[in-house]
Amino acid sequence: MNAQESAAWVGMVTVSQLLPAALDAQLQRDSCMTHFEFSVLTVLRFSPAQTLRMSALAGETASTLPRLSHVCARLEKRGWIERFASTEDRRATDVRLTAVGRRELIRATPGHIETARRLVVDALTPDQLD
Repeated sequence: MNAQESAAWVGMVTVSQLLPAALDAQLQRDSCMTHFEFSVLTVLRFSPAQTLRMSALAGETASTLPRLSHVCARLEKRGWIERFASTEDRRATDVRLTAVGRRELIRATPGHIETARRLVVDALTPDQLD
């Protein structure tokens, strides 16, 4: 790598290490949820009928099924999602966003957007955003 490429690479690695912790800290402080929980709720929010099969949700959130199952158990305890046997395949589990979960996601979104804007978006030029 030349000096420019190396500097860009080091900056990218730094962002990839620091950004998840910063997003988690803001969401936990302001909304009592992790960034991963926010991602799960967001994917469900924009899914048909706000419902997905666990395996599809794992794929959409780049998660393993065991990790997702653990997180869904926490979200279900809070009343933010519900899990149930799929009507198409009783061996599969579907996950649905509840009205309470949707409300919590909507409440969390402005602070999350402000943090993402401050930490990433505002640092980029329009050309870089493209």
